Amino acid sequence: MARPGIWALVVLAALGGARAQDLVTQQDQRRPPTLTVQSNLVEVPTLVTTKKGEVVFGLAAKDFVVTDDGAPQTIRVEPDTDSQPLALAIVVETGGDGVTHRDDYRRLGAILDALVGGVPHRIAVIGFDSIPQLMLPFTSDTEEAAQVLGHLPEGDQGAAILDALAFAVDELRAEPAEYRRAILLLSETIDQGSRTTLTEALRQISDTNTAMYSFAFSSTRAAVAHEAGKFNQAEPGPAHGCFSRQGADAEYDPKKGGHYSKQVLDCISQLAPPLRLATMAFVAARDALRKNTAESVAHLTGGQYVRFKNAKDLRSALIAASNDVPNAYVLSFHPTAPTAGLHALHVEVKGRSDLVVRARTEYWMEAAAP
Repeated sequence: MARPGIWALVVLAALGGARAQDLVTQQDQRRPPTLTVQSNLVEVPTLVTTKKGEVVFGLAAKDFVVTDDGAPQTIRVEPDTDSQPLALAIVVETGGDGVTHRDDYRRLGAILDALVGGVPHRIAVIGFDSIPQLMLPFTSDTEEAAQVLGHLPEGDQGAAILDALAFAVDELRAEPAEYRRAILLLSETIDQGSRTTLTEALRQISDTNTAMYSFAFSSTRAAVAHEAGKFNQAEPGPAHGCFSRQGADAEYDPKKGGHYSKQVLDCISQLAPPLRLATMAFVAARDALRKNTAESVAHLTGGQYVRFKNAKDLRSALIAASNDVPNAYVLSFHPTAPTAGLHALHVEVKGRSDLVVRARTEYWMEAAAP
């Protein structure tokens, strides 16, 4: 069984402002090439438990079924991933509602050590309000990272989660290729003010070699609905499409005694993979990002999402994650149809409906360079 150590909690970001532009210039000079069709190994961290939460050990590649846009894939279980070095980006909200949670991040040194495990590692701290900024460049000193987390400045009213995630992904890409990439996101649930579009966010989050783990407190401001609505302006959905409630038949309309769930099932039955499955995954993932940004980034990568209220909750959740994540399997495959864009993934254990499988549900394949 693969024991990959901690995977990444991830955060996304489009950079804005003068300080962000300086960092972009530095990153461009040292950034290795991103994943493309020519290098298309897809990694799928997968945690298998009983319904009581007990980890299931001893499974092999033959025990799993993995489909990519509905097509079964030939997979392998990667061995000894827990011995690979780790690059971890900690993305923490210092603005918005995050101002009142800064004390929750004090004295996390021992927990950070448990998260990274006994492997060579590099940790960076990225703070964000309306704009992300690098508060600690990558270092092997976990205690230094803990010190930065314990003395966070007070930010403005912004909470640009998607911008911060994009920023973190860019920082991680500059790390050595042999390092696993991980992002730990500490934020409120809803994005407030990012310039990153939902489409670009999906491309960043669905990077095949980075998993994200989100620990979030509730967004409380009335601006949430307004901010989420802004994402609709440049990315409208299909008018009166198969899933649209407007103009639906009586058998689908709840106001007429119908059931919308039946409409969804009927729509799915009409849509043949692989193109439609990928389109459905894209629409569903984009809508989910609007409703709960922190939760969606974790689910998209097969990571973990936990809500917390205070320092005690957070510490308990982080300790639980340090125990669960090293016991994940890492499944990998080369796509049989490496088309550019978002791919829908499904993972299950053959003949074991009694087991709970947590794995990434999408990944993004970049187009081949000319």
